[in-house]
Amino acid sequence: MIRYYQELVLYLNRTLGDRQTAADVTQETFLRLLDRKACEPIEQPRAFLYRTALNLSIDLHRRARVRRAEELDVLDREGVHDERCPQEEVSRQQQLQLLQRALDELSEPCRRAFLLRKVDGCSHAEIAQRLEISRDMVEKHIVNAMKHCRVRLKAWGGQG
Repeated sequence: MIRYYQELVLYLNRTLGDRQTAADVTQETFLRLLDRKACEPIEQPRAFLYRTALNLSIDLHRRARVRRAEELDVLDREGVHDERCPQEEVSRQQQLQLLQRALDELSEPCRRAFLLRKVDGCSHAEIAQRLEISRDMVEKHIVNAMKHCRVRLKAWGGQG
């Protein structure tokens, strides 16, 4: 089965357009194969690997589409606020303090990925390179951080 590894990476690279993602999906494909509980031998191993990889690619595409559709909550809102209104300024400061508190609860890699994206404006590829993780992991960290912040802000009575 391992002889199909390079072939599958090349196929997925052409399909997905990203070598790192192709390698990740290939690795996940082989992990699925190892986790398989069936004792029956696979009659067509190459077809089995390609079908599994194709299904994982479809799942990846669906997850990416859902992530893009998610609201980006308070950090992505570009509201115009009046600096002359003291109540709005106090509210904004409280919101930022709650957000900082929520971010402090995150793991270091998750927090760093989130801040590099939202504060520094780095692309997912740049973040992956800086943190030495896959682009998929970058996306997962950012989505998890956003969900965590949203939940915590709601729980603490902030906007969420």
